[in-house]
Amino acid sequence: MAKSRTTSTTCKKKSIVKLKIVVEKLQRSFSLGRSKSSSNSNFDDSKNVPEDVKEGHFAVIAVDGDEPKRFVVALSYLTHPTFLKLLEQAAEEYGFDHEGALMIPCHPSELEKILDEDQKWQE
Repeated sequence: MAKSRTTSTTCKKKSIVKLKIVVEKLQRSFSLGRSKSSSNSNFDDSKNVPEDVKEGHFAVIAVDGDEPKRFVVALSYLTHPTFLKLLEQAAEEYGFDHEGALMIPCHPSELEKILDEDQKWQE
């Protein structure tokens, strides 16, 4: 029985470490985009970031099945437990080396449900 608890605790710790890595890499990628634009006065940030992605938001693509769907999500979702689980799955499935919107392995309707639930909860 003690062995089972140790294994469970070890798995939880590994998951937390993976999650921290995902969040740190996302934060670095967001800050790199800002530092590049501020370091180069000729850099036009509007060419690289779509107009619908407002400050404090990022683009996400829910991919499951035939139709991927793009969402613009507030940075506050980086602390939402269910969304963090999706980010962990994305890291495992897609890795970190890609440009553009973040790909999340879930059906678009599932992501819509998560975003709607959190919006209602914040109100």
